[in-house]
Amino acid sequence: MRLRKCTTRLVTTASTVALLAAAPPATAHGSSARNEKILTAAPLATWQTDGIVWSVAYARGVVYVGGTFDSVRPPGAKPGQKEVARKNFAAFDAVTGRLLPCAHTFTGGEGTVRALKASPDGKVLYVGGSFGKVDKTGVASAVALNTARCSLREDFRPAVGATVRAIDTTKSTVYLGGDFEAVDGKTRNHIAALSTKGSLLPFAADIDEPVRAVLATPTYGKVLVGGDFHKVNGAPEGALVALNSSTGSTVTSFRRWLPPRSSVKTLVRDKTNFYVGAEGRGTGVFDGRIAGRLSDGKMVWKDYCQGATQALLVHHGVLYSASHAHNCVRTPGGFPDGRRRHFLAQSVKDRRILHWFPDTNDGLGESIGPRALVMAKGILWAGGEFTTVNGKAQQGLTRFSAGPANTAPEAIPELSAKSSRAGKVSLAWQTTWDRDDAQLTYLIYRDGARVASLKKRSVDWHLPEMTYTDSVAPGSRHRYTIAVTDGRHTTHRSKPLAATAVARK
Repeated sequence: MRLRKCTTRLVTTASTVALLAAAPPATAHGSSARNEKILTAAPLATWQTDGIVWSVAYARGVVYVGGTFDSVRPPGAKPGQKEVARKNFAAFDAVTGRLLPCAHTFTGGEGTVRALKASPDGKVLYVGGSFGKVDKTGVASAVALNTARCSLREDFRPAVGATVRAIDTTKSTVYLGGDFEAVDGKTRNHIAALSTKGSLLPFAADIDEPVRAVLATPTYGKVLVGGDFHKVNGAPEGALVALNSSTGSTVTSFRRWLPPRSSVKTLVRDKTNFYVGAEGRGTGVFDGRIAGRLSDGKMVWKDYCQGATQALLVHHGVLYSASHAHNCVRTPGGFPDGRRRHFLAQSVKDRRILHWFPDTNDGLGESIGPRALVMAKGILWAGGEFTTVNGKAQQGLTRFSAGPANTAPEAIPELSAKSSRAGKVSLAWQTTWDRDDAQLTYLIYRDGARVASLKKRSVDWHLPEMTYTDSVAPGSRHRYTIAVTDGRHTTHRSKPLAATAVARK
């Protein structure tokens, strides 16, 4: 049956009704069933960029945004309207989203900021990319800012030979990864370590291709490194390796974790595990996510979703990812091949996909969609190539706050009716879905009065049929409507459907 698109946010329910339980479909898994605390899928009003956001970082109440753009504009503004100049770098209040005066221009080179990372104490922001100037000061693809004054530091200005794509920091060390083969005139093949004052450290590893992700784990004395590479320190390593944090020697190999033509794009951690996000080119590659133990490097789980994972974020036991997932049939709670889904939430315990489905379009550039994630005071900030969020115009940036779930059901079902028994009218309809509520309630009205409330779990790739049989006087004629609620938002009622009950013979 066709669904009529609900274009208006409507009424909220005023009272709790007695609901009939319905068993959830095998493919539908939501937070209400598993008690994971996920974010709402309803985006907050957010400033936009006129280009691509490659990286986002948080420090001391401020979210920093880096990318390839010339200006930013307020929420709701169309391209060219109310634009404020910001050359590849901008700063926003983490909670209100307000644009802040912290503004530096990053130009020269390829004119792009690719990596942002705050120091553990939040006092310093490290910036990497491909640029030769910050404002009027000559630099070489890596600098540091004092977050208190948004001022360019004089002590951290290494001469990096090519693009910096990844940064991570400890209290004493800053690790850079990227396309470069030299730093400060010394050989550093795609990874380097510097003191927080900018001095090049002895740490060195021979990596044959670009590094795209760096994760320092000082407690374990190692640095996890991901990228496009095939060899590290003379030995075969497939896109992921753990190095000694002081020397750069190989500590742990993960040679069977990723197949050829797969690249690690992002690395994050929680207290016990690290998480890998990858993309691949061609057939037989790996595009999903892997969890491994920090202590010994053993694999905990692996999902096989297709769709080029670009960024990961761990928050309250949930692994959020930015990708364009389109085939997750081998992952619990997953979906068949079809349209792309650009955000996912998974349980860190068992990789199960949770019911959180905000979405973007593919957008500009390489048409990947979202590229970067950061959590700031309980709000998830996402940046990327996209130009829409949940089907509405929104370019480069978006944000999602903590629950409760706050999106509305996506459509109003259409009823069909038949009567084959005296005094019985059988109604049928196809369920709809909600971006952050797995279970919806269907409200049946006869002649304007509610006669039934039924629950059903659904996802957009599995919309079960539902039925309800109404008992009325034989031969009587009635008008039926249906509405859907998630407990906070209720749709308009459907168009009335006339039905006549079979009379007694």
